[in-house]
Amino acid sequence: MNLLLRSYVMPIINVNLIEGRSEEQLKNLVKDITTVVSKDTGAPEEHIHVILNEMRKDRYSVGGKLKSEEN
Repeated sequence: MNLLLRSYVMPIINVNLIEGRSEEQLKNLVKDITTVVSKDTGAPEEHIHVILNEMRKDRYSVGGKLKSEEN
C-alpha cells in the first residue's frame, strides 16, 4: 500500500467533551466511534485514531456563561 493510500485510510477523530465521564463510558464511546467510522469509511479499525479532549467546566462556556457556574 502506498503512503498516500495509507494516510487516507487512517482517520483521526477528535472529540471534545466536558470532563466527568467514567472510564467505562469513555471506553464505550471510543469503541462505538471506531466501529461507525470503520463501517462508513471502510478503514480498518486498527487504523482509526480517536483523541478525547476532556475540558474542565471552568474552561468551557455556552452563551457567555461558564459551565462551572451551572448547578
